[in-house]
Amino acid sequence: MQAEKRSDIAGLREAAAQTTSLSELREQAAGLRQAQLMANLAHVVTKPDGSFETWSETLPALLGLPGKEIVNSTRRWLDLIHPADRDRFRAAALQGKADGSRQEVEYRLWRSDSSWLHVRQVMEPIPGKADSRGRLRWFNTLQDITQQVRAQARINRLNRVYAVLSGINGAIVRIRDRQQLLDAACRIAVEAAGFVMAWIGTVDRAAGLVRPEARAGEVGDFFDHAPLAILETSPGGRGLAGAAVRSKRPVISNDVNNDSQRLMRKELNERGIRSLALLPLIIDEEAVGVLAFYAGDVGFFDAEEMRLLEELAGDVAFALDHIDKTRRLEYVSYYDPLTGLPNRTLFHDRLKMQLQEAERKGETVALKILDVERFKTINDSLGRQAGDALLAEIAKRIELVRPEGSWFARLGADQFAIVTPGMPGEQELALLTDQRLTKTFAAPFNIGAGELRIAARMGIALFPADAKDCDALLRNAEAALKKAKAKGERVLFYAEEMTARVAEKLSLENQLRRAVDRQEFVLHYQPKVDGRTSKIVGVEALIRWQSPELGLVAPMKFIPLLEETGLILEVGAWALSRAVRQHRAWQDAGVAAPRIAVNVSAIQLRQRDFVRTVERAMAEGESLSSIDLEITESVVMEDIQATIAKLAAVRDLGIGIAVDDFGTGYSSLAYLARLPIQILKVDRSFVKSMDGDATAMNIIRTVVSLAHSLRLAVVAEGVETDRQVALLRELGCDQFQGYLFSKPVPAEGLAQLLARP
Repeated sequence: MQAEKRSDIAGLREAAAQTTSLSELREQAAGLRQAQLMANLAHVVTKPDGSFETWSETLPALLGLPGKEIVNSTRRWLDLIHPADRDRFRAAALQGKADGSRQEVEYRLWRSDSSWLHVRQVMEPIPGKADSRGRLRWFNTLQDITQQVRAQARINRLNRVYAVLSGINGAIVRIRDRQQLLDAACRIAVEAAGFVMAWIGTVDRAAGLVRPEARAGEVGDFFDHAPLAILETSPGGRGLAGAAVRSKRPVISNDVNNDSQRLMRKELNERGIRSLALLPLIIDEEAVGVLAFYAGDVGFFDAEEMRLLEELAGDVAFALDHIDKTRRLEYVSYYDPLTGLPNRTLFHDRLKMQLQEAERKGETVALKILDVERFKTINDSLGRQAGDALLAEIAKRIELVRPEGSWFARLGADQFAIVTPGMPGEQELALLTDQRLTKTFAAPFNIGAGELRIAARMGIALFPADAKDCDALLRNAEAALKKAKAKGERVLFYAEEMTARVAEKLSLENQLRRAVDRQEFVLHYQPKVDGRTSKIVGVEALIRWQSPELGLVAPMKFIPLLEETGLILEVGAWALSRAVRQHRAWQDAGVAAPRIAVNVSAIQLRQRDFVRTVERAMAEGESLSSIDLEITESVVMEDIQATIAKLAAVRDLGIGIAVDDFGTGYSSLAYLARLPIQILKVDRSFVKSMDGDATAMNIIRTVVSLAHSLRLAVVAEGVETDRQVALLRELGCDQFQGYLFSKPVPAEGLAQLLARP
């Protein structure tokens, strides 16, 4: 009985112990389940064939599915994994099966609410007996790490925004140029933060637009379609840029595809943009621009990012304000606020650099200082406002007439300085200066309700002739101006002898222009004689100026001036026409008229209508074969291809062509053979020195031999002695020309020479 009692007690105790153990297990399971829920954990045991053997009660909650809808195999599980992550999952699973090693992999998993869950899965083999194919069971632990991933992504975004903030603030400290700063800010936003696109625009109140000034990233033709108007009632006024300017607050869209605002969805989708923010740039409580960022992620611009970006917009606005204020200060320091011209300080710096450049190039620079006469009287009588208006108008007129490449500045109340680099000849400089002064001050100035007639004087100094540095050049130009005012001269050079030369040239040029109008030019003719018979076989027509005031002016005194001024075109055409008419007059008088050679200048030959000019002159004669054109060797070689074409056209008219001063240039034998010429004229310098100079003799001998091999006649110029004639005959020259036979004579004198037996 007692034994039975003890047995019952033992049974009760064992049952109680089993109950306690089961309760503890249940408590442990509940605790494990609670721990897994708190840690976002779940587990799955898979069989060797990949089917699910068991899973934790937390797995359905992890997936957001009822327990009965849980997938039951690895193959079906794979369908829930994001397509971009499946290969990573497969690789981990295959590696574990291959070597039985523990594997860990992260991927995105689809939830029943259509969101993507970020999961970290650990795959561990379960020790035990493998199946017939050597496969083991696996214990898989899954953890929902979505919050960690999102937090890390947010940290990364914040770090990128911090990098942008730091980079742009660094640029603000370093960069002083407005456009460079804007460009750098956009570039840093794209490179450091990974924004798809960034741009900065400034407000143009007059046009009612936000004008993009800098951009970076996938911009393309974005602004061809962007609504940028400020006023909401204007076309394009419902855009986000205008909204940011009007509200003076950031405008954000964190999901452009589902935004109720009318956004540029097509353009944004083409660039992979999912969210954007436009922040106004505020200066003195006014929106002066827009800072725009475009991201590829949905929901990029949360409160913390926007706090940093708003701070950045404030820094950019401050920098732009500082740059503008600095620029205005610098402008006042270096520019005249009335005319917008460089002031004396900037003028001095620029002139110094100009002279350094001129010295390097070996150029001459002219510094002209212009002084407005009676300016103080105008200021005193009409008021400073009228004086300022007059100076502004004078500056505009100077700008209109200043030579290309020159620049000018305002030096003082009534003085302007004009700098002309690469100065032309002094004669041309004086003439053009006088012409520009006339254009500037000839017409009256409309100031207020009345008209003012203003005069000015100018002093000119030249670098390096008058001074070799900036300060000295300025002093000398001012001294020339002071002297011009004292002497009542309109324009005066610092060097008095230059002023005298220029004045003489100007006077001579004016007389030449009158000579053209009055037909004061005449032709004199110098004979060419046959080398064997000494009979006249041709003449060279030479221009002479018969001035009523100066008498017969030497050619060397006026021919260069004709070429400088371009008058040679008119006078040269007249000479050709006059020679043709003279030849016809001799024929009509029964004189055996020889061929007449007329000189052609380089300026004439360069003209496009050169051939047409010759044709018009020839129309006044009876025979085109009576005229030759003489062109110097250097002119022939100047533009050889064009020259050959023009001379060939003239030769087709029946006109002869001679190359003058042969031997002094650099003729190519290949081109010489192609030229449509008949005569070579040996330069007088070789003829003069041939007696006793073996080199000169050899040159003439070579020229004669070359000419004859090309079937060209040779004329020797400057023949003055019988000894020269003898030597030239010995060398085989065909014709002679020089004082030994006759000086140039008028047409009547040549007729007498031709009449001699």
